[in-house]
Amino acid sequence: MAQINPTVGDFAGNRQKIIQGLERARRSGCDLVTFPELAVTGYPPEDLLFKPQFIRENRQVLDAVIAETRGLTAVIGFVDGEDSCLYNAAAVVSDGHIVTVYRKIILPNYGVFDEQRYFKPGRECPVINICGVDTGVSICEDIWFDGGPAAVQAAAGAQLIVNISSSPYHSGKWREREKMLSKRATDYLVLVAYSNQVGGQDELVFDGGSLVTDVDGRTIARAPQFEEAFLTVDLDSRVVESARQKASSNHKQQLYSTQSGWETCRYLIRQSSCSEAKPAVAAPLAEPMDLPAEVYSALVTGTRDYVLKNGFEHVAIGLSGGMDSSLVAAIAVDALGRQKVTGVAMPSRFSAGESLEDARQLCQNLGIRLITIPIEKIYCAYLETLEDVFTGVPPDTTEENIQARIRGNLLMALSNKFGWLVLTTGNKSEMATGYTTLYGDMAGGFAVIKDVPKTLVYKLGLYRNRLGGIKPIPERVLAKAPSAELRPNQKDSDTLPVYEVLDPILSAYVEHDKGVAEIIAQGFDEQAVRRTARLVDMSEYKRRQAPPGVKITSRAFGRDRRLPITNRFRGV
Repeated sequence: MAQINPTVGDFAGNRQKIIQGLERARRSGCDLVTFPELAVTGYPPEDLLFKPQFIRENRQVLDAVIAETRGLTAVIGFVDGEDSCLYNAAAVVSDGHIVTVYRKIILPNYGVFDEQRYFKPGRECPVINICGVDTGVSICEDIWFDGGPAAVQAAAGAQLIVNISSSPYHSGKWREREKMLSKRATDYLVLVAYSNQVGGQDELVFDGGSLVTDVDGRTIARAPQFEEAFLTVDLDSRVVESARQKASSNHKQQLYSTQSGWETCRYLIRQSSCSEAKPAVAAPLAEPMDLPAEVYSALVTGTRDYVLKNGFEHVAIGLSGGMDSSLVAAIAVDALGRQKVTGVAMPSRFSAGESLEDARQLCQNLGIRLITIPIEKIYCAYLETLEDVFTGVPPDTTEENIQARIRGNLLMALSNKFGWLVLTTGNKSEMATGYTTLYGDMAGGFAVIKDVPKTLVYKLGLYRNRLGGIKPIPERVLAKAPSAELRPNQKDSDTLPVYEVLDPILSAYVEHDKGVAEIIAQGFDEQAVRRTARLVDMSEYKRRQAPPGVKITSRAFGRDRRLPITNRFRGV
């Protein structure tokens, strides 16, 4: 299984990765090599699928890699069809020709998925005999459904189910996948080879973790997460036949009585490698990551690929001396290297002296350059300019937000001048409640931690400091109370419930769609719940204008949670 990191629309780059995978498989003496879902185009291609030239180039790349399959069978994800009749497809290719094309049957249309917008569902569940092993091919969502294509193929005699996938990450998803794949293997009495992609694409991150499950539901091989890898495994179909012979009559009846209405066709592949004697392969079994390591790796992967795949070479981060900007700086350095990260401190009259000290210490620990641009003169000029217009109106958040907008302007000036991408530093708790400033701290190109609740920000900071070497985040940053420092003695808790209370309420309201009454019934303070829900509902217009950021929860703002801005419904 070639666990590769394709880029949407990079046909030359994706072609090269596929050909390199074919060459490596051939050198390893493999009979079968798999590539992820839509490996040719990158996933998800979204409305590029409406462009005829995009579809044509996709097919040209497939034709080019088909010619490189001498002595091999390969399963390669691509877009089949033309015009308004497109299929998310897998080409089964052997010795330079297409044996058959599997067309994805179950098209997801929830959360981050819009596949019914672009694709038609397939109707055929092929079983291909590859070197004597009856093999069913399916794509991603197809295997998530009990009684889906894999069940039909198993009933038709398939001993191995190959599922090519581009499954977006959220925290803990690998456990869901392995539990599901284990159930498919034991229910259908098959070997399952699940081939996932890796890397970042806009807000999405793909964590890899490709794996093989035995008929008893054990994971017998697993690729690492968040890195390109080749997973080479020996499979023996005799274990399937043995398991089926030993199965109870009820299990056999259930296995062979699947009714779906989908067609089953059989194909035979003869290739020279099938008869070759090969040395045994010790299948690697990489350890899956636990929290918070997997979330941190997802943030690093998503940031690296967003920056580099979009052609940027350097990033800038506004450093306040606080926890959020410190974590973003650490992630950026781990993603890109210290030479490609610049910190920018922009102290005001309300900035604590220790905050600038902490920003300097952070930069020293990370080995990055720090630019310091005081904003007092600019702030005074703003106040003087607006003095006549504001006469008789007491100071309020307007004056606070002017400072944030000055900082946003300065960061974007550096971006314009030097071609740096600005990484914003707002977290999910702030984005949810609108505790952010439009055109201020929200100004930038990529919001690294926009899907990370504040309480998790601290856990990630502690995790990063435990990785060894110099601890990048100063202890004082981890210990002090969060503050925007836009007025004297300001604390986040002046405006919001404390984060230990706020974040569980937000999880229930945003990620699980619980109503206010349901959340209160769970034991949360009524005033805090109603206040939080009101802030979330009122802030949709802000979130719509926020830059994209890495998705790490089961329901992120933007691609996952899409609510109208103009909306009078209040579930309170």
